[in-house]
Amino acid sequence: MSITKKSEILATDFPDHTQLPDSDGTFVKNFQEHPQSILLTTSIRPILDQVHPDGQYCIGQDSGIYWRVAGPPEPPERAAEAPDWFYVPDVPPTLDGNLRRSYVMWRELMPPLIVLEFVSGDGSEERDRTPRQGKFWIYERIIRPAFYGIYEVKKAQVEVYHLVEDRFELLPENQRGHYQIAQIGVELGIWQGVYQGVELPWLRWWDASGNLLPAAEERAEQAELVAQRERQRRIEAELRIQALEARLRE
Repeated sequence: MSITKKSEILATDFPDHTQLPDSDGTFVKNFQEHPQSILLTTSIRPILDQVHPDGQYCIGQDSGIYWRVAGPPEPPERAAEAPDWFYVPDVPPTLDGNLRRSYVMWRELMPPLIVLEFVSGDGSEERDRTPRQGKFWIYERIIRPAFYGIYEVKKAQVEVYHLVEDRFELLPENQRGHYQIAQIGVELGIWQGVYQGVELPWLRWWDASGNLLPAAEERAEQAELVAQRERQRRIEAELRIQALEARLRE
């Protein structure tokens, strides 16, 4: 009986996302991180909308995941990791009609399926296994996403780890050089190309058949090309009809 009471007190006394900082006050490390996050989000949303027809999922971009409660004088944000990109299945996209300020593990209990970090230094921070301090250790032992990716644009590479029996194991590439995320039917890998006017080795999604998933801007461009072809087809058809009618009149 005493255990039940203690659990109820903890659940109600711990802060929620409205009571915790939504930023640690640091700058985004470079100008590539923001478009990279947008590229990942807008390209995978159509897939996730199919996986979750009820709309129950959320995507975080440089948002905090609180995994413990900081004790004074430690600032609250020290108790969070802020992945550059993450996806959590089977949770509502909003709470009480409001967008999340952060993702609070003890309130929602559902771990992310995917966590991605974009390396701006030498990658040691993202691979730090120091107990209760290092990012790798915290993701592996506490936050426990099924997949943890470390993307290094300078090296044009991504490492993807898969959680197996409470430990991260390096996931092998498939025949296309991608990493399979079977739960949602996609692959993750490096694409050398131009996005938002910049050519880089971008981190991108493919479907299970190896087809590149277009971002929102790319889908709009593709739709415009299709519309232009259709307009051209109609014009050519009309010209052929006019030419035929002219010959018949002669």
